[in-house]
Amino acid sequence: VKVEESGGGAVQPGGSLRLSCAATGFTFANYAMSWYRQAPGEERELVAAITSTGITTNYPDSVKGRFNISRHRDKSTIYLQMNSLKPEDTAVYYCEVRVLSREYWGQGTQVTVSS
Repeated sequence: VKVEESGGGAVQPGGSLRLSCAATGFTFANYAMSWYRQAPGEERELVAAITSTGITTNYPDSVKGRFNISRHRDKSTIYLQMNSLKPEDTAVYYCEVRVLSREYWGQGTQVTVSS
């Protein structure tokens, strides 16, 4: 099982970024997946989750209405569209999947929001 994030970078406040997470080694269509983030000195926090079917998504209040998680079954990839970015969104963003009771994480991608 492997998940690999891409798409991070530096952006000004109010800008947008789209993160991607490519998944391999498991049956992608059968598993829910999530995006987390971790800022320096902070605990890792959930920012978006999506069910295996893609029908149901979940967001904390801090990003609701600004972030959108989606998945592309044929590409075995999930995405995180981030709009109206704020400096407090600065963090390393991680993709996560739980397969057979074990969590798998990518290496993370840095998102920096600064003027």
